[in-house]
Amino acid sequence: MDLVLEMSLEIEGFDDLVNEEEIRGYVEKVLEKEYDSKAPVYVSLLFTGNDEIKVINREYRDKDRPTDVISFAYHETEDFDIGPYDTLGDIVISLERVVEQAKEYNHSPKRELFYVLTHGILHLLGYDHIEEEERKEMRAKEEEILGSFGYTREM
Repeated sequence: MDLVLEMSLEIEGFDDLVNEEEIRGYVEKVLEKEYDSKAPVYVSLLFTGNDEIKVINREYRDKDRPTDVISFAYHETEDFDIGPYDTLGDIVISLERVVEQAKEYNHSPKRELFYVLTHGILHLLGYDHIEEEERKEMRAKEEEILGSFGYTREM
């Protein structure tokens, strides 16, 4: 059975970096491969800037600085299924941080965008990187997924 994805997608600026159709297709394919759900899956994405993500990071994580991606995995706290949906959670990405990090790591903003998006999706699916073994497992999964789409570090 194919995964049915319902997604809320909001983009604040950087329209040239985010292709809505490409993002939707990517999230759908990753979830088809990595997540088994009998119900339609719901994910919310917000692409914003450093100022907005800094506020979210301060309010929810007690860190008063911008970050690249924040995920709110609903299955970690309680079951947030809404109606017929298996609601995975919210992902917030700072496109300013994406561009900054792409320069820092010497690869394309597109590759960095899909890296942080993949990172956010994996958090929704229960992956974490607090412990060293978890970090290794999550990094390997990120590289596996990105490589399967051709989003390599050389990009």
